Amino acid sequence: MENADWIAKGANAEDWLISSTRGEVVSCTAFTITTEQGSDIPAREAMLDRAMGQQRRRKSSEKLRRGRMPSAGLAFIARDAAGVVIGTVRLWDVTLGEGGAKALLLGPLAVEPSQKGAGVGSALMRHAIAEAARLGHGAILLVGDAPYYARFGFSAAKTGSLAMPGPYELHRFLALELVEGALNDACGVLKPAGRKMKTTRVKLVA
Repeated sequence: MENADWIAKGANAEDWLISSTRGEVVSCTAFTITTEQGSDIPAREAMLDRAMGQQRRRKSSEKLRRGRMPSAGLAFIARDAAGVVIGTVRLWDVTLGEGGAKALLLGPLAVEPSQKGAGVGSALMRHAIAEAARLGHGAILLVGDAPYYARFGFSAAKTGSLAMPGPYELHRFLALELVEGALNDACGVLKPAGRKMKTTRVKLVA
């Protein structure tokens, strides 16, 4: 998979950038979106704590992520020009109810606080959606602010018969169909379906 590069353009290279893939102009520092590597995890987790706080681990979405790996090829980070991690988004495999269709759960989407408003989050979202569609997934669900995610096509129109496995606000439970009709007749509580993380067993020596 190619990186999504954001190339400086204009009189002041640090003020205006244009996406090499979408022609979308944003005001920010140059950054690159890449597939997450294992070596990125410590920096990602520290950034998530700064951006979202410790309460992020108590959200209902975490029940669907705990002990699981992201969907194959769908974990991304944004790096600034110095290579520092400034953004993250991951998507997770879920099933829609008991024995239901497969879908993706997006989250968390987070950006380094000092980079808020710089277009990093939007770039991560568009890249993640495009990759999920390219890989053949039918739908993406998330819990988030409807006005923000509406710009990417998300709405609560098809989540009324679905539920998260824990407390959440109904109007914040949103979905985007990547394949038309993918969520028709979908119902039930979302269940984790991703690959389980490998656990390392430590052998005790007497």
